Amino acid sequence: MQIKIKKRNENAVIPEQATDGSAGMDLYACIRSPLTIEKGKRVVIPTGISVELPDSHHAVFLFARSGLGIKHGITLANGVGVVDSDYRGEICVGLINQGECDYTINPNDRIAQMVVMPVCIPEITVVETLSETQRNSGGFGSTGV
Repeated sequence: MQIKIKKRNENAVIPEQATDGSAGMDLYACIRSPLTIEKGKRVVIPTGISVELPDSHHAVFLFARSGLGIKHGITLANGVGVVDSDYRGEICVGLINQGECDYTINPNDRIAQMVVMPVCIPEITVVETLSETQRNSGGFGSTGV
């Protein structure tokens, strides 16, 4: 598969895998000066890039970098970001500081990772009933702790 990437800012860094086995490609902060995220606060950081996917059966998903999350409490503000196949604007990353200290993002720091994944577009059928299962409508904790 090939995706097209457009640099929207001359300082943008093109995403890349850290290793051949990496599922995600690192996204970089396209900012001109350091930006401090105060504890408990959210920021939106531009990456300086846009993407074009080959078809509507794929999307880009944005995930936190595990080191930032575990070591510093810096994660995606919305859990997982979704970049739809028809979006051509700049990819921006919403981060939240859930750590105990303020954290500073520097220009070209790796701030998230993007993974291109297939998307199944279902055909919706509205029905009056659904099939029975052993669990049925058992919700949170219904299968154990």
